[in-house]
Amino acid sequence: IKEAILAELARGGQVYFLHNRIETIGHAREKLELLLARAGARAPKIGVIHGRMDESNLIRTMECFREKEIDILLATTIIENGLDLSNVNTLIVEDASRLGLSQAHQLRGRIGRGDRQAFAYFLYSPKKITDTGKRRLETLKKYQNLGAGYEIAMRDLEIRGAGNILGREQHGSINRVGLNLYCQILNEAVEELIKEA
Repeated sequence: IKEAILAELARGGQVYFLHNRIETIGHAREKLELLLARAGARAPKIGVIHGRMDESNLIRTMECFREKEIDILLATTIIENGLDLSNVNTLIVEDASRLGLSQAHQLRGRIGRGDRQAFAYFLYSPKKITDTGKRRLETLKKYQNLGAGYEIAMRDLEIRGAGNILGREQHGSINRVGLNLYCQILNEAVEELIKEA
């Protein structure tokens, strides 16, 4: 973590550090400050954002980060939504095995928006990782190329399963209209598609 952060800061860049627990994000900041203080480098400025912050603090922190007054943005997955900053080219995700595959891919897309090489570090505990978490991280490693979203979506479908379109364990629409009516509506929609083709 220390080497990745210091390497990015040395080339004048900024870092996203994802800690997806609001309750412990303050403690994560203290640990990060301690880790970087031991590095002997100047103390980088760390900003914190999460979904429970009031809007004015959130906006102020993001403006400071955009203006490069903050070196490291310690955040929850709130950063997956539309932050496009070309100077942020390192992402470090703590306990990445807890993220869904599409969410991890979306987060990875927040970096590398400029002309610099970007680096994404998905950290996990080998003792705690589940088989599903391991398969997700292996997929992220395998599909790193630009435009890999389709392959990742297909692999995510394989890992999670496609569900049971006609089964009784369905939620939402099937439960509202009943299995028989849902099957009838589905059949009519399929017939309509066949006529159009």
